[in-house]
Amino acid sequence: MAVRQPRLKSTFARAVVPVAAGIGFFALLAALLWGAAALISRNTDQVTNNLSPTTQELGNAENLAEVIRTDGPIILNDLIGDDDHLVVTHQGDDPTRGWAIFLAHPGDRDLSCQVEVVRGTQTFLDCDGRTLTVDDLALVPDYAKLFYNEGEGSITISLRP
Repeated sequence: MAVRQPRLKSTFARAVVPVAAGIGFFALLAALLWGAAALISRNTDQVTNNLSPTTQELGNAENLAEVIRTDGPIILNDLIGDDDHLVVTHQGDDPTRGWAIFLAHPGDRDLSCQVEVVRGTQTFLDCDGRTLTVDDLALVPDYAKLFYNEGEGSITISLRP
C-alpha cells in the first residue's frame, strides 16, 4: 500500500508556501554570502589586499616597450575606479627607463571625455576628435606609481594610497 503524500488543502496555502520557501532560501543564501565576505575581510589592515590587489603586474618590460612602440600606448580600463582608465607609455630604447602613466582623459577635461589610442602612433583622439599626445593627458593621483622590477625585468603599477 502506497503512503499518500501530504498536500496543502487551501488555495491560499498552495500559493503562499512555495513563495515563502523561495524567499527563505534566498535570505539564507544572502546571509551565507555576507558571512563569507565578513570572514574574508575581518582584518582591516588586509582588506584591500584580500578583496583587490593594490599592484598590477603588467609583464615583461622589453615586450611591453615593443608593443607600445609598434601599436601605441596601452589603456588599462578602470584600475583606480570611477571609470579612471590608465594610459601606460614608454619612450626611448631602454626598456628599464622611460615609463610613465597618465589618466585616459585630457588634462583640460573631466573623465567623461575618454581618449582612444590612434593605433600604430603615440597619439590619442579625445571625445571632441582632438589629436592629443601623452603630454596633454591628465596626471595620475600621487599614490599611483609605475616602476621597473630590476630582478624580474617586468613593469608593475602600484595603486597604494
